[in-house]
Amino acid sequence: MHSALLAAAEEGGVVNPLLPASYDIIWSAVVFAIILFFFWKKFLPALTKTLDARAEAIEGGIKKAEIAQAEAAEALEQYKTQLAEGRAEAAKIREQARLEGTAIVNELKEQASIEAARITANAQATIEAERQAALVSLRTEVGSMAIDLASGVIGQSLTDDKKSSALVDQFLADLEASEKAKAKK
Repeated sequence: MHSALLAAAEEGGVVNPLLPASYDIIWSAVVFAIILFFFWKKFLPALTKTLDARAEAIEGGIKKAEIAQAEAAEALEQYKTQLAEGRAEAAKIREQARLEGTAIVNELKEQASIEAARITANAQATIEAERQAALVSLRTEVGSMAIDLASGVIGQSLTDDKKSSALVDQFLADLEASEKAKAKK
């Protein structure tokens, strides 16, 4: 190229070193047109197809994400609804258990009071029976002692059972009457 510049300078023309020769421009334009045509027909559609596929994949992913988010929100609502229903059911079961517990406690108290009344009645009947037995035993002993004492005082033997029994009964009746008179005072 250096020699071309010297040759052009000798001919007397002004040569611009930045401007290539016309044949270089034409051949460069032809090569550029071929590369542009190849780029336009082969490379650009493949690139466009790849970019469109990526755009569709991204849009599909966004749609899937939106659908997944909507499903998650729906599942969350269902979960909250089920949780609220579970809490309400648990409260209902607790209330029912509390009522049943109260009923059982009341029933047990009633049974206990009935049992206590039965035990008290049995105890009173037993006490009364023992009291009667003690009275009979006491009457017998007091009667025999009174007869022995009366025999010693009178100096005679009181062997007649009917007379001695009547005498003992009269003595005990007088004794009870005097006890009641003292108790009233």
